[in-house]
This record gives sequence, structure tokens and C-alpha cells, in this order.
Amino acid sequence: MSGAQMRSVGGEAVEARHRWRILAILSVLLGFASISTDLFLPAIPTIATALRAPPGTIELTISSYLAGFSLGQLVWGPIGDRYGRRSPIAAGLVLFIVGSAGCALSSSASALIGWRVLQALGACASVVLARAMVRDLHAGPKAAQMMSTLMAIMAVAPLLGPLVGGAILALAGWRAIFGTLVVIGLLTLAALFTIAETLPPARRSTEPLMRAFAEYGQLVADPGLLAYAGAGGFFFFGTFGYIAASPHAYISVYHVPPQFYGLLFGAGIVGIMFTSTLNARMVASFGSDRLLLRGASVAVWASLLMAIASRTGWGGLAGLAVPMFAFVAATGLIVANAAAGALASYPQQAGAVSALFGAMQYGGGILGSALVGILADGTAWPMGLVVAMGGVGTFLCARKLPGSGRAPCAR
Repeated sequence: MSGAQMRSVGGEAVEARHRWRILAILSVLLGFASISTDLFLPAIPTIATALRAPPGTIELTISSYLAGFSLGQLVWGPIGDRYGRRSPIAAGLVLFIVGSAGCALSSSASALIGWRVLQALGACASVVLARAMVRDLHAGPKAAQMMSTLMAIMAVAPLLGPLVGGAILALAGWRAIFGTLVVIGLLTLAALFTIAETLPPARRSTEPLMRAFAEYGQLVADPGLLAYAGAGGFFFFGTFGYIAASPHAYISVYHVPPQFYGLLFGAGIVGIMFTSTLNARMVASFGSDRLLLRGASVAVWASLLMAIASRTGWGGLAGLAVPMFAFVAATGLIVANAAAGALASYPQQAGAVSALFGAMQYGGGILGSALVGILADGTAWPMGLVVAMGGVGTFLCARKLPGSGRAPCAR
């Protein structure tokens, strides 16, 4: 092999390692949405006892986190468009680290809730700007492909998070869980500066931040962008309704042993990993809008079947669990393509668009989880109804996408 060929091979190896490093770091940044909650879920009863608080009060640490996470994205998006991605993400990670340390040192439930909000405001910077970094690096099907790959990797977090959190709880107590999050935040902060800034100064927004915040109204008025964000929002509406209500539905209504609930929940995560990998391989050939519509079609039929089963008892546990598996698995065809489509619309405002998309996603999740609680009647029907509402809304939004083969949106 000649010297030139050896240098070429060496260069390709370095480039491949660089791509994998970027992929790994983006996966961790996007994973902050679930890492900071999944790890401490097994400790909720222990925390309630330790802080002498009703379980319902400690559960507010989840809803308050979601609220902070949803609204905080709207702040970080325009900041990322104006100042680049790395520095705002670093600032968010510092907030996350401080919030996690505050959680570890909390002596009351109210203090824990407050520190969780700060933790969320920091964590959401990583998620919203990591999505924007994908758009900085790739466009079109390539962006959807990378989103799908990241989702397949991220899906490991909900599978392992509760297991790891339970192990830390058993070995070192609940405060060590938040100490672990401090360490994760510090390691991620260090890793962040091993990759280059993806938004060079020439491509950054020069508008004053207040004007950039005001332009959210213009973004919301775009029916095409609203269709993508609406698909993500409605799908999270149904998904979080399922997450909030499935323990009661499976364990209390269908008498699934608690130790097997995790298997049912984990099956959906495996389904997400499969469809995300499938989407990454098919998106270049079929287009992200068409695949999003296919995923929405699966979601709407699965959700309607699940609603019927939850109302009538048809099919017993399988009648509920099988269509629910299909609904959750459709995540791999819906979320990545919806995010990529939304970001493609406004490449110069990728941070703001990512923020709006994320805020609608998690805003839908908050509403869905709240609604199943309001409608709770001791049966699985509220879960079935909320999931069906989410499935129908997702499908109606997907039908409006320009590349779905349906009526195009005005642009």
C-alpha cells in the first residue's frame, strides 16, 4: 500500500471515529429528557418516606420537571440561534448540575420540587439544541436518518434507567441517584468541548432576542410547521397518557404482577428501537413525510382498537397490550420524521423551531398525563380514551404534510 493510500485510510478512520463521537455525545444530550427522571423513579416511595411527604407530593417532582422542561425550551431555542450551540448547552448543563446537587441535598419535598424545576430548565437546553445540531449537520432524509439512529440509541435509557436507579438506591440510597446525575452532567460538559461548534458565526441570527422570541407567533402561523409539531404533540399526548395510567391499568385492572409490568413496558421500548432502525434505513427511499404518515396510520388504528378493548374488555389483557405495543412502536416512524420535517422548514431558525417542536411535544405530554388523572374511574377506559385522542390527532396532522401524498400545506 502506497503512502497516499495509507494516509487516505488513516483519514477515513479518524473521520469515522469523529462521527461516532458526535453521535455518542448527541445521544447523551438528547437522552437528558429521560435520564433525569428514569433513574429516580424507583426511589419515589423511599423519598416520600424520607422527606415525610405524601406520595402525591413527591409525584409533583415529575409534573414540575415536565413543565420546566417544556417551557424552558422556548427560551433556549432563540439563544442557540444567536450565540451558537455549545455555549448555551454548557450553560444548561451547569444549571442541570446545580439542580441535581440541590436535589441530592434537599431536606423537604418543596425544596426537591424547586430543584427539579431548575434541573429541567438546564436539561432542556441539551435536548432542544442537540436537535438543532442535527439540522446544522444534515438536511432532508439524512437528518431524519440521524434522528432515527439517535432515537434507537436513546431508547436504551428508559430500559436501563429504572434498573440502574434501583441498583443505586439499594447500594447507596436515594441521594446518590442525584449525585450520579451530577457526575453525568460533569462528564457530558467535558465531552461537549471535544466536538466542534456546529453553527458558525456567519450563520447565526443577528436579531435581538426579544424579536426572536416574538417570532414564535410567525412560526405557529405556518400550517406546515404546525402539522409537524402537532403530530409530535398529539403523539406525546397519547404516549404520556399511557405512561401515567398503564401501571394502574395493567396491575390493578388486569392483575398483572408488578414484576411483569416492566416487561410489558419494555416491550414497547424494544419496538421503538426496531422501528427507529427501520426508519433510518427506509427514509432515503420513501421520504420522511410518507413514513410519518404510515406511522400515524399504525398509531390511529392501534389506539382505536386499544380504546375499544379498554371500554369493553374485549380480548382481555392481550386486547389492551398488543395494540398498545403497536402504538408505542410507531414512535420510531413518527417522532424523528416529524422533528426532521419541522427543522427543514426554517434552517436559519433551527433552535427556535426545535424549541417550539419540543414545547408542543412535552406540553401535549403534560396534558395527556393530567387528563387520565382527571378522568380516572378505576378502569382502563381513561387511558384508552386519551391514547385514542392522541392517535387520531397525530393522524389528522400527518395527513396535512406536504410530502405525504395528501393535500399540501400552504408554505
